[in-house]
Amino acid sequence: MHRDYYFCRMRHKKRKQVFENVKVIDAGAKGKTIGKAPDGRVIFLTNTVPGDIVDVTTTKKRKAYFEGIATNFHALSDKRVAPECQHFGVCGGCKWQDMGYEHQLFYKQKEVENNLRRIGHLELPEISPIIGSEKQYFYRNKMEFSFSDSRWLTLDEIQSDEQITDKHALGFHIPGMWDKILDIKKCHLQEDPSNAIRLETRNFALDNDLSFFNPRNQHGLLRTLMIRTTSIGEIMVMVQFFEDDNLKRNVLLD
Repeated sequence: MHRDYYFCRMRHKKRKQVFENVKVIDAGAKGKTIGKAPDGRVIFLTNTVPGDIVDVTTTKKRKAYFEGIATNFHALSDKRVAPECQHFGVCGGCKWQDMGYEHQLFYKQKEVENNLRRIGHLELPEISPIIGSEKQYFYRNKMEFSFSDSRWLTLDEIQSDEQITDKHALGFHIPGMWDKILDIKKCHLQEDPSNAIRLETRNFALDNDLSFFNPRNQHGLLRTLMIRTTSIGEIMVMVQFFEDDNLKRNVLLD
């Protein structure tokens, strides 16, 4: 009897590297900050502020750079402020709430100028500083939230002894995870009644047994909630339904 043998090469899991006492020296695109590894390669970080001194555990290694997270803080930057939102650090909506607003403006302008000069090879005139907004919070007029019947559990919830019975969410995607939604209690991006509408919609749906969307299994009635507001007090609310169930749909819309 002829037999074919198939040999599979095992992938060796790459070991994460740890760099100690890394000083965060700059801020870059998409809320990332920048440090330097001992060999001079750039480290892109997600949970630090320029001026922090930290120990870094790498999450990704490339030829020219690393990506990583700070696992221990030796010194905190004087550019730090206390985040306003209880969800900061888990939610992907805001990246720099822990950095003073004047410093955010500085690094945003620096990034734009560097891109135009270094990537665009443009000669620029002297550029005036960015004029900051009067509103640091509650400035957006449109927000979209996603429903999920299997919400993201925070580290505190996982480590607690309490039994978790409510796994529904109406909120934002966890960064880099298409199927994980963080349930939002209060968002600081859009003025009320945005928060009140979102919370009441969530509670009404649960009280009336309206199913939340499951992105992996592709089922559930409620998929997204979009809220628009205007400066003159007008409000528009749009609900996206995944399943065609007129009876249950009208329960919410009526």
